[in-house]
Amino acid sequence: MPKPADNKNEEAEHKETTMEFISSMAVVLVTGLFIVTFNMQAFEIPSSSMVKTLLVGDHVFVDRETVAPKTTWAGPLLPYHDIERGDIIVFLSPVQPGLHVVKRIIGIPGDRIQLRNGVVYRNGERLEEPYVIHSQKDYNRYRDEFPTVSPRDSSIQVATEWFLTQNNYIKDGVITVPPDSYFGMGDNRDVSWDSRYWGFIPRENVIGRPMFVYWSFETSEDQYTKTSMPERMQWLGHVALHFFDKTEWRRTLHIVR
Repeated sequence: MPKPADNKNEEAEHKETTMEFISSMAVVLVTGLFIVTFNMQAFEIPSSSMVKTLLVGDHVFVDRETVAPKTTWAGPLLPYHDIERGDIIVFLSPVQPGLHVVKRIIGIPGDRIQLRNGVVYRNGERLEEPYVIHSQKDYNRYRDEFPTVSPRDSSIQVATEWFLTQNNYIKDGVITVPPDSYFGMGDNRDVSWDSRYWGFIPRENVIGRPMFVYWSFETSEDQYTKTSMPERMQWLGHVALHFFDKTEWRRTLHIVR
């Protein structure tokens, strides 16, 4: 006796209903929102201080969790680890409230830093830094012999507090990084406004590590000084008009390191 036809229907592959599809999408969106809100943050590169590693107009996702203080609820789930020499980090400027800055970590607490003719020596050893460029190709005593030359003996402008406190950390022409602080410099060493000019990076100012470039748009360095509403609207119109021909497509998903 033949089996009823509805047996075949029972064996048929289950089709997802509209409500099940909506539920699945909701889970994906909530998970994505959670990741972006608590683990990542979008950041735009405003200056040339990290060229060629990061370009003006690069938009990066920043990992905020792995360098954050450990929490009891997420500690076992997230790969926390300390900030290390050579890491690139995003942090809040110690001298300009609200300004996000990106630099490479040259010194961690206890490290002794010195520059000789523009070359960094850490704990007495010369650093090999293939990522560094010298775009100005000139010589500046304060910049290239830091901290041997005092800002008092040069025409270089430094942050006021750094001018007053710098000598507290210098001995025999070498500066020592204090606890809970870091010494950061830009890869474009000649033009980078960094720890040589405003001091150490406090641990509590660190936001996270740039992970990858998700979008890069050809941008002039002075664009970020144009903050009025008409200037912003003009820039948005420029981006919309030139999105395809001014986007640096080759940098999409470029890993930051």
